[in-house]
Amino acid sequence: MSGKKKPPPKKFYRKRIDLLRLIDKIKLWPSRKGILHGIRVIEKHDTYAIITTHCNKTFLANNSRNSRAARWVRNKWFHSTCKSCGIPDWKLEKYSVTQFRRHHGSSLLNSDTNMPNEKSANENASFKKAFPFEQA
Repeated sequence: MSGKKKPPPKKFYRKRIDLLRLIDKIKLWPSRKGILHGIRVIEKHDTYAIITTHCNKTFLANNSRNSRAARWVRNKWFHSTCKSCGIPDWKLEKYSVTQFRRHHGSSLLNSDTNMPNEKSANENASFKKAFPFEQA
């Protein structure tokens, strides 16, 4: 085997997805000072989440597409990583090749991380069977 490491495959996500879905998938959070933290627990509520990092910092985050954190995650802006969170190098490499496109990529809709007020695919199918003339 050669000493070359194969770069991680590119991941594509939609640019305008909700912040909570995105950070639940990526598990990284940029602080206001520009430090990238690893996320341990996300407790989702209706329009916000309580986030706990690996360095035991807890804070609230609103579910927004236009927020500072959403822009920083999409544009991959951060100054340094948190030393106490201990983000592994493979995760930073994977995050660096992740791309956000407007019309291409995963919308993170079919994951098990549904928001509390979202309907699952089974609920939508049963609604369509009961009311075929209505649009869901």
